[in-house]
Amino acid sequence: MSAIGRCLCGAVEIEIGVPARWAWHDHAKKSRLAHGSAYATYVGCWRSRFRIVKGEKALRSYEDREARAVRRFCGTCGTPIAYERASSPQMVNCPRALFETRTGREPRYHANIDELQEWTYMGERLSPLKGFPGIVWDAGRKKKAVEIEHDVL
Repeated sequence: MSAIGRCLCGAVEIEIGVPARWAWHDHAKKSRLAHGSAYATYVGCWRSRFRIVKGEKALRSYEDREARAVRRFCGTCGTPIAYERASSPQMVNCPRALFETRTGREPRYHANIDELQEWTYMGERLSPLKGFPGIVWDAGRKKKAVEIEHDVL
């Protein structure tokens, strides 16, 4: 079995063997910046179970020499495609969002949790925003009325 992943414009398609090896949320600053999001959610698979189905020529790479890692992305739309680390040469990590179908692993791990940002959504209760269908918001807690003591002269 396999799962097919695609970039935003469809120029690049990848395939991974299912089940993926593991899945996690990465809160590291570098992943946040690479994805432009609060954190990146990855599925990791064995290199032998990863292949580029379409668009290999459209792929571009960024080599982070300090981290000894390579990030691959679509040169047309910029979608992140793969994250590979020298410390794990047998693994390829792919953004979970590329896959519309199941990958065989749920992201139950959090890496670099010490880099979690205070503005990251953490499951707070949300309410519909009146007049804006499909939009919800964190209305915050209703504050209790504060009693003001008046000095009597």
